[in-house]
Amino acid sequence: MLKLTNPDTLYPPPSNYSHIVEVPGGSRMAFISGQVGARPDGSCSADFAEQVEQTLQNLTAALAAIDMEITDLVRLNAYITAEGDVGIFRDVRDRWSGGHAAASTLVEVAALASPAWHVEIEAVAARS
Repeated sequence: MLKLTNPDTLYPPPSNYSHIVEVPGGSRMAFISGQVGARPDGSCSADFAEQVEQTLQNLTAALAAIDMEITDLVRLNAYITAEGDVGIFRDVRDRWSGGHAAASTLVEVAALASPAWHVEIEAVAARS
């Protein structure tokens, strides 16, 4: 079982994530490549919130493919292309995570690999 920690010696997280996630010894680990808002047919919504939702659905599908769940997430690294979308990103991610607070980093970047994409999320998961 993952141990999620937010010590009082660090700034409290402004949304649902943990500063520290400990993985117990002997766990099976998975490193998931950056997922984007592309649907299985390759299409992508122009709406940022819909892209975040699809990206997280894709991440959920990747976890399911290896018999893991959201609660197995250790870390999320997210990249977005517009500073004004931080609040939307956090709201959608926090709803999706169901209270599981993996370690998380959010970075604003100038662009992603396709001009149609406005969010990308890579992840690390572990299961005992």
